[in-house]
Amino acid sequence: MEMLDAPFRRLCLVVLAFGFHLGRAAEVSVWSVNINSTKYAVFRKTLYANTTIFMRFLNDTGSCDRNLAFNISWYLRSSVCYNEVFNTPDSNAMNMFGMDHMLKDAWSGFYSQGYMYFENTSSLFTPKVYFPDFNPYQPLSSPKSDPSNQTLTWPDKPDVGAVAKAWEDGPYLFIVKVLFRGAEEEDIGAEQLSFAFTMKVEMKGPHDYSSPADWPLMIFFMVMCIVYVLFGALWLFWCACYWRDLLRIQFWIGAVIILGMLEKAVFYSEYQSIRYKGDYVLGAVIFAELLSALKRSLARILVLIVSLGYGIVKPRLGTTVHRLAAVGLLYLLFSSVDGVLRVTGGFYGTVALVANLSLSLIDSCVIAYIFISLSQTTRLLKLRRNVVKLSLYQHFTNTLIFFVVVSVIFIIWTTKVFRLVDCQRSWRDLWVDDAFWRLLFSTMLLVIMVLLRPSANSQRFSHSPLIDEDDEEDEAKEPMMNEAFGMKMRGSKPDANGSQKLLSKEDEDLKWVEENIPTSVADVALPVMLDEEEEILKTKMERSKME
Repeated sequence: MEMLDAPFRRLCLVVLAFGFHLGRAAEVSVWSVNINSTKYAVFRKTLYANTTIFMRFLNDTGSCDRNLAFNISWYLRSSVCYNEVFNTPDSNAMNMFGMDHMLKDAWSGFYSQGYMYFENTSSLFTPKVYFPDFNPYQPLSSPKSDPSNQTLTWPDKPDVGAVAKAWEDGPYLFIVKVLFRGAEEEDIGAEQLSFAFTMKVEMKGPHDYSSPADWPLMIFFMVMCIVYVLFGALWLFWCACYWRDLLRIQFWIGAVIILGMLEKAVFYSEYQSIRYKGDYVLGAVIFAELLSALKRSLARILVLIVSLGYGIVKPRLGTTVHRLAAVGLLYLLFSSVDGVLRVTGGFYGTVALVANLSLSLIDSCVIAYIFISLSQTTRLLKLRRNVVKLSLYQHFTNTLIFFVVVSVIFIIWTTKVFRLVDCQRSWRDLWVDDAFWRLLFSTMLLVIMVLLRPSANSQRFSHSPLIDEDDEEDEAKEPMMNEAFGMKMRGSKPDANGSQKLLSKEDEDLKWVEENIPTSVADVALPVMLDEEEEILKTKMERSKME
C-alpha cells in the first residue's frame, strides 16, 4: 500500500487540475421582460424543430402613452455551435442583430427576421395574428462570401401571437428590439415619452416547454428517483430482518439513501414544472440546490467514516470527528453558494469561480484523505490479523480505485469534447456531464450497501478489542493468513512451562512485527490504536489476567 500512495496523490492532483464541474441551470421557456428604459431583449434556448415562438404585450403597469406607435423587430438565429449562442454576452449579441453571415467559417446556421408595427397602444395590447405566414429563413453565409439568396418557407399558418418557428433541433438566439415613434427625432427625447409595458415571450414545442438539452435530464432524474426508492425499500427490508444486529454505520447509509431519494424527487419535479409551465419557482429551485449540497456533503462524510473504520475498527471517531465536521461544513458552504449562483444567473462571477475552485480543492483533499485512511485501516487490520474485515476493506479499496480511474477518464473526455473546442457541437451530450457524477455516486452507494448490508453475521464487522488468539486458533488460521498476506507466519510449539510459553509467544509476536511491519507503518498505525480508550482499558485487563 505504501507504493500506491504516490500514484493516488497524483490522481488527486489531476482531479484538482481538471475536475471542477461546470454545471448549468435548466432552460426556461417563458420570459416576462419589462420594457421601459430597456429597449431590447436577448433570449437563448435549445429548441426542437417546429417549436413556435409566441409574443404578447401586457399593459400591467397602466403607464403607457396611448398615442405612441411602436415598431417591434425580431431576429432569430440558429447555430451548430452551442458556445456561440450561450457564451456570447448580451452586448455582443445585439451587434449580431440582422447579421446574415457566420461569425467564423464552418460555424453554420440559419436566420430569420421580421418586424411588427403598432399604430397605438391599443393595437399593441390586443392579441392578434401578427403575420399571414411564417417568415422564411435563410442559411448563414460565409464571412467572406456574398449573402445567400436561398429562402425556405413554411407550409403552415401562424396562430395568435406566433412570430417565428424553429427549423431544426439546435441552440437558438432570439433578439427583440423595441422602437417607438419619435425616438430618432432630435426634438423628441426618450425622457419626454412615457411608456412601460411587459413583453411576454414563450417557446413551445413537441415536448411542451421542455428543451432538447433538458429532456434527457428529466428522464434521468425520473429513473434515478425510482432507483433510490428501490434502494430505500431494499435497505429497509434488510434493516427490518436483522434489526437486532444493526451497526451505527448502517444508520448513516440509510440517511444518505433518504436524502438521495428526496434530492432526485425535487429535481424531477423542477423539470416537470418547466415542461408544463415553462418556468420554475425560484425558491423551490434554491431548496433543491441546498438539498443536493447537503446530500453530497453527507455522502463524502459517509465514505470518509467508512474509510476510517468507524464502527468496524474504531468504536468512536474521537478528535477526528471535528475534522470531518469541518470538511463537511466547508463543502456544504461552497456547494450551496455554487448551486444558488448557478440558478440565479450569477454563475460566471468571481464569487462563483472561487466557490468552484474551492469545491475542487476540497474534493481533492477528501480523495487523498480517503485513501490515506484506507491505507492506515488496512495496515491496522493486518496487524490484528483480522481476515474478515481485511477482505471487506480490500474490496472497498478496489472499488474506490476503479471509481477514481473512471472519473479521471471522464474528466479528460469532457475537457476534450466540451471545453477545449472552438465550436461546441456536442450540445446534446451536455446532460451527461451532470448525470455521470450522480450515477457514479449512486453506484458507489450500492457497493457500500452490499458490503455493509445488515445480516445475521453483521457483528463480525463490528468493533472488537485487540486480544491475542489462542494457539489453536492461530494454527487453524495460519494457512488462511499465509494465502491472504503472501507471507509465511511463524507457528508456535507447545511448551510445558506456562510462563515460558507466554514469553515465547510475546517474543514471536514482537519478532513478527519487526520483520513484517516497517517502522514508518508502526509509527502511523500504533497511535491510531492507542487513541482508543476502550482498547487501552481492555488490553490492560488482558495483561493483568496473563500476569
